[in-house]
Amino acid sequence: MARGRTKRVFTQRIDPDGSRRVPDELIVEEPMSIRLDGELVATTMRTPGDDFELAAGFCFTEGLLGEAEIKSVRYCGQGTASESEYNDVTVDTDGNAEPPTPRLGPSSSSCGICGTEAIDQLCERLSKLENTPFDLSVISTAATEITEEQTLFIATGTVHAAAVFNRAGDLILLREDIGRHNAVDKVVGNLLLDKKLPSEDLGLWVSSRASFEMVQKAWAAGFTALVAVSGPSALAVETANRAGLQLAGFARGLRLNIYNED
Repeated sequence: MARGRTKRVFTQRIDPDGSRRVPDELIVEEPMSIRLDGELVATTMRTPGDDFELAAGFCFTEGLLGEAEIKSVRYCGQGTASESEYNDVTVDTDGNAEPPTPRLGPSSSSCGICGTEAIDQLCERLSKLENTPFDLSVISTAATEITEEQTLFIATGTVHAAAVFNRAGDLILLREDIGRHNAVDKVVGNLLLDKKLPSEDLGLWVSSRASFEMVQKAWAAGFTALVAVSGPSALAVETANRAGLQLAGFARGLRLNIYNED
């Protein structure tokens, strides 16, 4: 269920022409609890809308589902969905997923373990990708077109986006959210619920930096490429090379950097 994602307020605008009161669009930000088979696994601040995709994508990219299949996704809580203000979602596997370890917030760059250990843990869970890399001209074309489709960003200037494109450079899917991780989980959740994973013929574009977590989520979903508007971290590059994931940064206009080993 998609509710209002922006709210109109009045702001005092000051510029060389003086000061005046004008209307402004602000993005809505609300907490959402994510549960797996009823057990709380995370609470994240997100932009309302595409909540089922967000919950499913989070459970998948964080490796909480294992081999379990999602049976349903629903709003939950002590009362009705409206009573919980649609801010409590559970992903149900009929109890087939391993009991989850609760996490009070979204994934963080402060993981508490060193980079090598983090990558090794992913290698134990995920197989190395064997996908054919994208043609660089396709990545540049897709990045340019996607930027023009961020309607919430155009309205508010305060949200991140994640988008999926194919080998022809066509935009397949785009989601926007106050949280960059949430935007990615929403597109992954959409593909997961539509049974379109792994996504070896698709690329993932993000309007942020390419962090370790972004590489992790792209790898888990089976994307061929991760394309970021900003640069990557050193750990993200190392992880992408271990994963066999094509990684591009500073994708702006027709310019980009490729960080993969030859």
